[in-house]
Amino acid sequence: MTPDIAIVLLVLVAAVGLFAHGKLPGDLVALLVMVFLLLLGQISPEEAIAGFSNTATITVGAMFILSAGLFRSGAVNFVGTMITRLGRANIWVALIALMIGIGAISAFMNNTAAVAIFLPITIGAAKSLGVSPGRLLMPLSFASMFGGVCTLIGTSTNILVSEIAVQNGLAPIAMFEMSKLGLIFFGVGVLYMMLIGVRLIPDRQREGALDVQYGMGEYLVEVVVGAKAKSVGKPIGESPLAKETGVEVMDLIRGGLRIPFPAPTTPILEGDILRLRGEVEKIAKLQEREGISIRPRERWEIRQLGEGPTRQVEVIIAPGSRLQGRTLKQARFAEWFGAMALAIRHRGRLMHEELELTRLESGDALLVEVPVERLETLRRSRDFVMVTELARPEFRRRLIIPAVAIIAGVVALAAMGLVPILVVAMVGAVLMVLTGILSLEEAYDAIDWKVIFLLAGVLTLGTAMANSGTARLLADLVVGSMGTLGPYALVGAFYGLTSLLTSTMSNNATAVLLAPIAIATAGTLGIDPRPLLMAVAFAASASFMTPMGYQTNLMIFSAGNFKFADFVRVGGPLTMLFFVLATILIPKFWAF
Repeated sequence: MTPDIAIVLLVLVAAVGLFAHGKLPGDLVALLVMVFLLLLGQISPEEAIAGFSNTATITVGAMFILSAGLFRSGAVNFVGTMITRLGRANIWVALIALMIGIGAISAFMNNTAAVAIFLPITIGAAKSLGVSPGRLLMPLSFASMFGGVCTLIGTSTNILVSEIAVQNGLAPIAMFEMSKLGLIFFGVGVLYMMLIGVRLIPDRQREGALDVQYGMGEYLVEVVVGAKAKSVGKPIGESPLAKETGVEVMDLIRGGLRIPFPAPTTPILEGDILRLRGEVEKIAKLQEREGISIRPRERWEIRQLGEGPTRQVEVIIAPGSRLQGRTLKQARFAEWFGAMALAIRHRGRLMHEELELTRLESGDALLVEVPVERLETLRRSRDFVMVTELARPEFRRRLIIPAVAIIAGVVALAAMGLVPILVVAMVGAVLMVLTGILSLEEAYDAIDWKVIFLLAGVLTLGTAMANSGTARLLADLVVGSMGTLGPYALVGAFYGLTSLLTSTMSNNATAVLLAPIAIATAGTLGIDPRPLLMAVAFAASASFMTPMGYQTNLMIFSAGNFKFADFVRVGGPLTMLFFVLATILIPKFWAF
């Protein structure tokens, strides 16, 4: 083992550990990898920044814009609404329509964006059917992955593996090259969920209004301020009521006028009604304070959607959100969004206390009270996925046909091989702006820059593995341990290893790590690397066993009130089924 190989192996192990631990954002880990490899002399400055101009990186950026154009036109929302209306009479009709619909859409646009659109619609459909939202949300997430493996543009991972193949002198993956196995996965996956999977999903109903679902009864109270109260005449922020009890003032009702989130400098007057949020013990102590009387709960009602100047909504922390890994206090949540978090569903736990100190993760659900005028800011933010069904944003429905035509043109030209996927994707992205489907600002906002930096960073790891001989060394180890078992065993080994790694770390990082090893392994054995590359591509985009395994799983985790074990119970057998299918069928479709 040379010193260069030892260095790259150390960086590789550290990167896998950081990706799997999840303490640092994936894009930051990727950039750290790039910087360390550069400082340690394993890549040149030109190689370090080459990932930003890589075909895969730019293509993925263009695909984000194409997906945003399809969304902004209203085409995806229209399809989602039609599907859920179709299935509102029967859960089985709803399931099959939902899975086929989201799968078809996810084959041609970013499936994270598609699931974000379908999420509130699906929860609304579950409510109409009287079933637990989880019964529809897990099939929604899984089916989006079924669709993603059907085409080259279904996921960024497919595009990435195709580019790694090109960099190693191999032919790129064609637009519909993965469809022959992808459609089998799709069909088998839908049948599994219909016959087995749905029955394994626990029935956890989300009954009642949002405040009931989040158990807010003991944490919210309205009080009337009497003449003897020590807080009369004092600003809210300096009043004994707030400073000594630690409760938060959510609303002030004075003379029949409700003032949401009053400023700390607002004085408290006799006769004011205050709506307070606090821990159970703190609220209980209010009864002991002179001049403060608690209003009976039947005398007041938490203002729900459509009532008063504020709304209560449920939001999910989106993958790649700025809030990920930060507390509400660190993120200055109230200042950014003008809203107050009332409760958090964090990794299966419902939390009402010390919310400001809770470190947020992707998939966490927040019950938020927000002024009506700030609702659109909250909804448009890339930091959240809005779960609560509200009036949808203004779509440009007159441009649905041009948007669909642009997507169809991109797919058709790429499928015919007349123009490289990079070129047609960029042309399509520009057309989305020129036709007015997207503004230039919306196009820039559509790009998930965290994914772009993640791709650019991890691509340098593949370069270092090739330059140092690390990929060849690891390939020799694979051949030495499994080469005698034959190519079929190698397909199964690469699929299984990719699936396990993707369950704990970024699927793009997993693909960059294993694709070069797959190519080197094939070179050592003198076989075509295509089957091994396909095993990596399919497994990296079909992670069902954990909520962290794929972004769409994280998005439904709290919204469906799931637990970690639910994904293992439902996704474990499905993963094994796909593993067997891949091991048998990949060599039949892509010969060694």
